[in-house]
Amino acid sequence: MTVTRNGDHVVWAGWRDPADPGFDLPELRFTAGQYEAEVLRAEEDRSWEWPAGAVARLLEAGLRGRGDWLVRWDCELEGVWAARKEPDRIHVVLWHPRDRADADLPWLQFGMTLLISADAPSIQAERLEARLTAGDPRATAEVWGGSHDAEQLGYPWPPGDPLSM
Repeated sequence: MTVTRNGDHVVWAGWRDPADPGFDLPELRFTAGQYEAEVLRAEEDRSWEWPAGAVARLLEAGLRGRGDWLVRWDCELEGVWAARKEPDRIHVVLWHPRDRADADLPWLQFGMTLLISADAPSIQAERLEARLTAGDPRATAEVWGGSHDAEQLGYPWPPGDPLSM
């Protein structure tokens, strides 16, 4: 479907289903004020989030707010994520070097798997952020991937898939 703003209304129209060419639903209209209020409410609702997902979200926000901590290590934060099938851990992924504008230069992907406790997600995220930003993340992270010539950066290539170990 296509979502558009039409004056004081938000309109959902042009419903499509590639698997069913005959698929058809009527246009739906919402008052813009009510629609925006509902979108804001939905953004704030975290009732669906499991603890590791909350820790990952909070930790990523904290780390992105402290971009300077990675500059000195020539790294860039790719992301922090959690999987529902692994409720007791999160993953932090970094790129090295930071500026990968030249695709011909070697690069590495560093990763860390961090265990999650029963503590409140905000407390865990603060504690993990302090731990991660206290030193060189490359010293505790593992090489999870990189370019075919990444060993030129001085880090050994991993023997297998680090997420399956």
